[in-house]
Parts: sequence; structure tokens; C-alpha cells
Amino acid sequence: MAEGPFDRKVVQVREVTARVRRLLEGQIGRLWIEGECSNVSAPTSGHVYFTLKDETSQIQAAWFKGRRPPGALLPRDGMKLRVYGLITAYERGSQIQVLVEQAEDAGAGDLQKRFEELKARLKREGLFDPSAKKPLPTLPRRIGIVTSPTGAAVRDILQVLTRRYPDRHLILAPVMAQGDGSARGISAAIRFFNEHRMVDVMIVGRGGGSLEDLWSFNEEIVARAIYESEIPVISAVGHEVDFTISDFVADARAPTPSAAAELVIGRKQDFESQVSRMEQRLASALNQRLLQLKNRLSRAKGHKLFHEPRHLVAARRQQLERMDDRMRQALRRRATEPQRKLAEQNLTLRHLMEHRLRESQRRLDDLDGQRLRTMEQSHRDAKNRLERQERQLNAFNPYQVLRRGFSITRTAGGGVIDSVADLKKGAELETLTRDGKILSTVNQVEPAATGVENDD
Repeated sequence: MAEGPFDRKVVQVREVTARVRRLLEGQIGRLWIEGECSNVSAPTSGHVYFTLKDETSQIQAAWFKGRRPPGALLPRDGMKLRVYGLITAYERGSQIQVLVEQAEDAGAGDLQKRFEELKARLKREGLFDPSAKKPLPTLPRRIGIVTSPTGAAVRDILQVLTRRYPDRHLILAPVMAQGDGSARGISAAIRFFNEHRMVDVMIVGRGGGSLEDLWSFNEEIVARAIYESEIPVISAVGHEVDFTISDFVADARAPTPSAAAELVIGRKQDFESQVSRMEQRLASALNQRLLQLKNRLSRAKGHKLFHEPRHLVAARRQQLERMDDRMRQALRRRATEPQRKLAEQNLTLRHLMEHRLRESQRRLDDLDGQRLRTMEQSHRDAKNRLERQERQLNAFNPYQVLRRGFSITRTAGGGVIDSVADLKKGAELETLTRDGKILSTVNQVEPAATGVENDD
């Protein structure tokens, strides 16, 4: 008979989790696990807690102080780790975990590798150069904040800024600080502030978290948006021990969002103290200047000008008369000197022009004679070339042989006959001689007994 709802045996939750723990420890036991570290926590107790994960799954890990030998490897976020330990269940949290007994470095994790590769490439491109950093404004009136509107970071920033200077104009660009699409949203907010020139300085960041949580600020699109920003940017991502690509590219890095708020604007009391010191230095400078003017006035009162003005005026008048006389003499010399120099220059110019004219006429005569000689020589050369070409032409003229007593026999069509084999009985022939031609008809063709050799 089936059990009714009131006959069932009920166990406590802790009994269920205890059974799960015993099952895991008995069926799986100890083994080696490899994965990427994240959410590493090392409290003062000496224990180390972290998460081991791969592309799809994760498991909690605890490495207690008693199991860690001195100098043992300390896990870090992003590290690829290989651990040996007991698979069990943490009953209080109902979580599967591994109690680590040994651990060794299995190489950098995928995220850490991507971080290091991007950091090295951007550094080579100059995005981290100190010369590219822009100075922060001393007392900005409008402050832009690029972060999640629901995170602790924005509350910390607003608390510090409103406490120090409540009259500052704060503009929040709400974005997702982690997850898919968050990097694009952060970079778009930075560019939006630049396009509209809405703020004097920007705080870009979020609160602490694992390497995955902070990864949006390690994306290249965010790094380039910060580098290209004309508005100074303060990076405030995570805690003091967390470093992201944004920290290296930004104009200033704050260890926490609260520190960024303190960095972007000083305490009101600090400004008041600075203004007070400036007022004191200004009053001291004014007093010093007043003392200097009083001393000058005292020396001026004791000058002899105020005691013997008549003698001083006479001496000045005599000095002016001597200067007037020297000036008149100098003016007379300056009036005659240009005329003398002009006459000398005219004479020199005339001689120079006559000399150049003679030289030009002589060169012209030489050139004219040279031109005539060149033309005569060219005429003779052309005539000689013509005569040589005429002789060569006559030498190749076939009709020249007729003048030496030879004749040329051709067919009626004008073809030259060089063999009797080309003739037939009854063919009409034309024989050219020195003084005419002879028309004939072939009656008989008799080949030679032996071939006729060329004289060549």
C-alpha cells in the first residue's frame, strides 16, 4: 500500500546536504581539476577561496591554511590553475566545492592572455604614453559620470562630490558596467560627452568584482574611446589592486570610485586655505611694492632738481644748444655727400656701359664670323655627301652596264631572263642596248652543255 502524505519520512535539509557530501566524497573522491581562477579571496585567516571555471561550468574551491605549504602558489584572477583535492559539498551553502591539497600553474587563463596581448599591442601603439595624458581641470563646474545607475560606485561618487561641492553640475550617463554590450555602451557614452561638450571632466568606472565582472573596461573599443576623448578621463574601476586597460589609457587612474571623486575635485576647505594663502601673498606683495614707491618718492624729493632748478635748467639748455649745433653740421654733411656720391656713380656707370658696349660689339663680330664659317663648312659637307651618294647610286644602277657594251634581255612583260629554262619557243623578247632596244621572237632554245659559273 502506498504511503500517504502523513506517513512519509521527512528529513532535515542538513541531512540531505550531508548525504550529497558523502556521496560526492565516496563516488568521486580526490582528482585533478584544471580551470581558470576568478573571484579570488585571501582573508587574513590565511585561507584562500576562489572559483575554478571553464567555458560552461564552474566549481568553488577552498584551500585552507593548514593545507598550504609555505611559499605555495597563490591563485590570482585570470590564472589557469591545475588543482588536486577532494570533491565535496559545502553543507551550509549547499554548494559543490573542491578542498584543494595541491595546486600548480597551468598557464595564463584565456581572459588573462587576452588582457596581456591587448595591453602589449596598445602600448606599442602609444596609447599609454605619458605625453598623451591631458591635465585635469582644477575646479570643474560640470562633471560627467559613466557607470551603472544602480551600482555602489555611483552612490560613492555622488556622496563625495555633493559633500565637498554641492553646487557642482553632475551628469550621469547610465550604462551597463558588465555583460554583453556593456563595452559598446561605455564607449558610446564617452563619445556622446565629447560630441556635445557637456562636461569638463569624466569619471569612467564601476565597483569591484572578478576579472569577468571588470572585463568591459579591458575591451579595445573602450580603450580607444578614452584615448580619443578630448575631455580628460579618470578611470575608477574596481578596488586598488584591480588594474584594467582603461586605467593605463586614461588621463588619471583612481584606485576606487570614491577616490576618483576626491581626485576630480579637492576639498572645499583646501580651496579656501589656498585662496587665503594667495590673499596673504598678494597683501605682502602690495606692501612691498608700496614700500618701494615710498623709497623712490623720498629719493626724488632729495634730488637737486627741487633745490636748484634754475642751474639745472641752464645746464640742460646749454647741452641742447650743443646738440643742436652738431645736428645742423651733420645735416649739411649729409646734404652734400649724396650729390658727390651720385656724380661718382654716374661717371663709373658711364665707363662701365661703354666698356660693356665694346665687349658686346666684339662678341657680336666674332659670332657673325663664326656663323659664316659654319655655314660654308656645312655647305661643303652637304655637297660632298651628295656627290658620294650620287656615285653610290650610279654604281648600283643596272643601266650603267649598257654604256660599257653590254645588253639586257627581258620578256615582253619586263622580267629579266637569267636562264633559258624560263623561255619557250615563240616567246617575245625585248633586248636593251646602249642606244635603243630590239624586239625578237624565240625560234629555238639550246641549253648549254655545262652550267655557267658566276664570276663572283
